[in-house]
Amino acid sequence: MRKFLPIIVIGGILLIGIMWYMNVNNTANKKTQGVNKEWGNVETSYQRRNDLIGNLVNTVKGAADFEKGTLTAVIEARSKATSMTIDPSKITPEQLEQFNQAQGGVSSALSRLLVTVEQYPQLRANENFLKLQDELASTENTIQTARTRYNEAVQDYNGYVLNMPQNMILNGKYTEKPFFKSVAGAEKPVEVKF
Repeated sequence: MRKFLPIIVIGGILLIGIMWYMNVNNTANKKTQGVNKEWGNVETSYQRRNDLIGNLVNTVKGAADFEKGTLTAVIEARSKATSMTIDPSKITPEQLEQFNQAQGGVSSALSRLLVTVEQYPQLRANENFLKLQDELASTENTIQTARTRYNEAVQDYNGYVLNMPQNMILNGKYTEKPFFKSVAGAEKPVEVKF
């Protein structure tokens, strides 16, 4: 029995090492899936906004003398934003920045549209327009929440895969993921003119 004791101890240590290695990989995979899920929620929120914008533009088109340039800017920004697709498992900071800029373009064009609408009392009184405007505000809050949750999932993921000893075991298989950042110029105060 004594001669089998070293073999049993070595076998036990190997089994513990293998189980630990599998646990590190499984946890990294689970955290990756969490980031991918949260990215899907971000995309879903932006898709909802893009769907609402289509309805909003069609409602505004009903106002016969509405500025066509403002509508065109919204339509073009929406088209550019919806043409971008990003694989969350291979997302780079540059891709996220491009995505963020495209979505910022939609926000900017939409803001100009809503400011311009203030000049049209019949449009402001339109029940469909008011409902769409409320839904759009709610969707913007949903986007903010989805982006925050994505950043939290990325923080958890990065903290796990970049820490020792996991980073040695994972050996570059799982790379750092970028965070959402504010759109360029967001640090400047908004100028309000009456």
